Amino acid sequence: MTFDALNIAITWPEIFLLTMACVVLVVDVYIDDERRNLSYSLSQLTLLVTAGLITLGEAEQRVLAFNDMFVQDPLGDTLKLFILAITFVVFVYSRDYLRERNIFKGEFYVLGLFGVLGMMIMVSSSNLLLLYLGLELMSLCLYAMVAFNRDNGNASEAAMKYFVLGAIASGMLLYGMSILYGLSGSLAIADVANAVATVESGSGAQLGLVFALVFIVVALAFKLGAVPFHMWIPDVYHGSPTVVTAYISSAPKIAGFAMVIRLLVEGLGGLHADWQMMLVILAVLSMAAGNIIAIAQTNIKRMLA
Repeated sequence: MTFDALNIAITWPEIFLLTMACVVLVVDVYIDDERRNLSYSLSQLTLLVTAGLITLGEAEQRVLAFNDMFVQDPLGDTLKLFILAITFVVFVYSRDYLRERNIFKGEFYVLGLFGVLGMMIMVSSSNLLLLYLGLELMSLCLYAMVAFNRDNGNASEAAMKYFVLGAIASGMLLYGMSILYGLSGSLAIADVANAVATVESGSGAQLGLVFALVFIVVALAFKLGAVPFHMWIPDVYHGSPTVVTAYISSAPKIAGFAMVIRLLVEGLGGLHADWQMMLVILAVLSMAAGNIIAIAQTNIKRMLA
């Protein structure tokens, strides 16, 4: 791989976000509680500049980088801007919320920035390995944010449930990806799509694809909180600080939507007749069961979950 093949220019928003997240982390170590607002201000500035870099370098067509592992396209740029906008609003709300509860710490914003970085990587992934790394970066940050209020037993319990079920979902996703790699011989989503298109009906490879599809769809349903894989959401939303609930219920869902597009539409488009029906069933169950169960809830966060 040559340096020119990296096409590093289209990754400047992610590079800047990573750099500033590390800067905020270091700055927060050397400031006292009275100047903690500096971490908040730097984090908000980081989100604004990152959004500006995305807007200035907005792609009119599909551009690949890092040996075709990273992709920039209009859809990805739009989703990234939505993620940054939601995170900015959550950070604005978080300042007074965290101060009132004496948990106004820079770690919250560091975790939030690294979580956004993971989401942006997921949005721009054109490789199964990079997609999984972005997902895990986001997930690890969310686990820590759920348990951010360490003195609250509900938060610790919610974080543990989130971690255990999230690990199960990640394992299922990884297993599905490993089957795709075994069948296609490549981690590139484009190569997986080509391999799927050449699979003969009734062959052993087609059976393997069906297993991979089931594992991937179930893992995506876990991550998106679709019925019947939603059992973790009410407890996690209820136990988390409200500002964390606002964060994990919005921005990661956009990243999950991008993951569905990259994996199912671009990678497994040849199996659209199979996964479309699965998604329809999950969507109908989520809308019906979710609204019916919400009627009996007395807590606003559990009702929204």
